[in-house]
Amino acid sequence: MEQRIADRLPDFMDTMGLTEPPMGFFFTNAPPAGALSPAPMPTPTRQREEKGEIDWGAVFGNFTCAIGLIWRARRKGAAAAFSAEQYGCPGAAFWMGFLKPQSETIIHYVSSGIPGQMEGEFYCESPDALRRTFLEIDPPPAGGPWLVVKHLDRFEADETPELVAFFARPEAMCGLHQLAFYVTNDTEVIASPWSAACGSLVIWPLKYHREGRLRAALGGWDISARKFFKPDELSLSMPYKLYERMIERADESFLSRKNWENVKKKIALSEKTWSR
Repeated sequence: MEQRIADRLPDFMDTMGLTEPPMGFFFTNAPPAGALSPAPMPTPTRQREEKGEIDWGAVFGNFTCAIGLIWRARRKGAAAAFSAEQYGCPGAAFWMGFLKPQSETIIHYVSSGIPGQMEGEFYCESPDALRRTFLEIDPPPAGGPWLVVKHLDRFEADETPELVAFFARPEAMCGLHQLAFYVTNDTEVIASPWSAACGSLVIWPLKYHREGRLRAALGGWDISARKFFKPDELSLSMPYKLYERMIERADESFLSRKNWENVKKKIALSEKTWSR
């Protein structure tokens, strides 16, 4: 990451009323030393499922929520790392680009379950509807063996994130939302598509970017993952190029005007309320 961009982060955070640096995501050949990672498990591919080669008891027994691991990395100031063999959750393997198509077992689990065998989460009305949804989403493949996630201020000079994700409450999030429009003039620069929380962080902004669209994904709506977000907190994940534009042009925008100072008072009030 260019030093001129890295140097702007502290002032940008202060202006935006952010108390935590954003997280950077990048694909690499090996995880950094000491990275938090799920336990190794065979990838639960559709082919292995059809052959009856997946021990689902072991898969669910070693379950690790990707957002939970990222939450730990956020709190500890550490890195989290995921791969096709260390994915933690079959859903995350799909939403991070390590697994496609999704297994029928997970399709039933996320939707209506299997009567007498498995209770569903009912996040989609039927397996057929979810199967079509996953085909439409069609996640781009992972850009390397490992996906590494860590705070942006912990990136080395030779490391550049592919994605940047903010975690913030709506009062601060509104500034990020409006600034994204300011630097793109795109009224649809922020999207909020359905997915697991890890999908909002990884696949949706990555998919937009690889389709030539500079667009961010507003997320954190995943009910199962809400326990790994602060109260009222959401995520906003974007291509690094969009982040770069925002941090370079922040000073010329509304952020230097009176209206933003009024919002910053509400940001301070929000922080005071939730620090109790």
